[in-house]
Amino acid sequence: MNASLRGRFSVHPISYLWQMLTFERFTLENGLRVLVHQDTATPMVAMNILYDVGARDEDPGRTGFAHLFEHLMFGGSVNIPTYDEPLQMAGGENNAYTTNDITNYYIQLPLQNMETAFWLESDRMLSLAFSDKSLDVQRKVVSEEFKEHYLNKPYGDVWHHLRLLAYKQHPYQWMTIGMNLKHIEDANLEDVKAFFFKHYRPVNAVMCVAGNVTVAQVKELAEKWFAPIPEGEKYVRSLPIEPAQQDARMETVYADVPLDALYKVWHMVGRLSPTYYASDLITEVLGNGYASRLYQRLVKEREIFSNISCYHMGSLDPGLLVVEGKVREGKTLEEANEAVENEISLFVAEGITDIELQKAVNKIEAMIAFEDMSLLSRANNLAFYELLGDAEWINKEWEKYKEVTTASIKETAAAIFKPQNCSTLFYRKKI
Repeated sequence: MNASLRGRFSVHPISYLWQMLTFERFTLENGLRVLVHQDTATPMVAMNILYDVGARDEDPGRTGFAHLFEHLMFGGSVNIPTYDEPLQMAGGENNAYTTNDITNYYIQLPLQNMETAFWLESDRMLSLAFSDKSLDVQRKVVSEEFKEHYLNKPYGDVWHHLRLLAYKQHPYQWMTIGMNLKHIEDANLEDVKAFFFKHYRPVNAVMCVAGNVTVAQVKELAEKWFAPIPEGEKYVRSLPIEPAQQDARMETVYADVPLDALYKVWHMVGRLSPTYYASDLITEVLGNGYASRLYQRLVKEREIFSNISCYHMGSLDPGLLVVEGKVREGKTLEEANEAVENEISLFVAEGITDIELQKAVNKIEAMIAFEDMSLLSRANNLAFYELLGDAEWINKEWEKYKEVTTASIKETAAAIFKPQNCSTLFYRKKI
């Protein structure tokens, strides 16, 4: 189950209560799309700027650039030497994240200091303070992150192997951090500038401002700070399509880890597919939490795994549904793999009960209701849906989950869990 970016609703002990997430929108002449979500109950303002660029948009010979920019964007802009200091003085906080699909930056600060956010974000959208020194500092930071989390950490390179095993054409075959450490180490200033001015332009961005604000206030500040920024060229994505997998794939890796681990991935639909919702609910029933099928049967009852989970990547292009687990001492990877495949076969053959489906739907409802308590989450999610095609879709997601039936779950499971659609990684501890 991918735990973010779904519909918006609130919990009720008897029936579902629909809660529309309201917003208004306008677009600046330079193409920047702006959303305004008014919440009169908060003294804070959240600004979220989502750029339509992720690791999938990188040159295969220069991977890791989208993530590198997550660091460079905090290294000073053309007119502002440091980003964090003025924001902290205004009582604000900020962060960012990068995925294979998007890059997201967000700020939260008191309402009376809202213009500080417009000033800071507009200046780094205008241009970073490109310098060899800044690049060298951030390049070293990212390189150390690569080594610490992906080369030296137990199981850290799992997704390097899994992505290359599952993808042969699509750029999802490399992680957000990059395919090769050398790509970051060799990054030069001209490559970095070209990547910035190709992707970090108003026409490729969505901004959402949430808080006790009016459209007029936001429009005035957006025109003042963002309208003068050159539009840039609209990025038109043209990525290779991953062909359907025709044969089961397997790889074995030996590493200095405490327990053997099993990883199995199946190709599934992308975020905008109608069957995405059934796929999401499949992962909920199979392996999200202690009450899930895989945990109950293979951890508690048969004691084959010490832990196990099932989730999906939530990617915009066709992605992966994943089962992963650490195998108990005294059990073999072959035994663990057979147990998982038997449970998957049973799931495909029998489907799920109405009670299982209702429980899964209830869990999603409760989780999203909790998530919606955060002003930042609402700003993030509105920007995300606008990037998908229309922010209004955020208010239609829940209906799509309610349309999922046990029959559609069974049909979707049969389409995903074909033996030839599976890639398996045996991650063995060195003896």
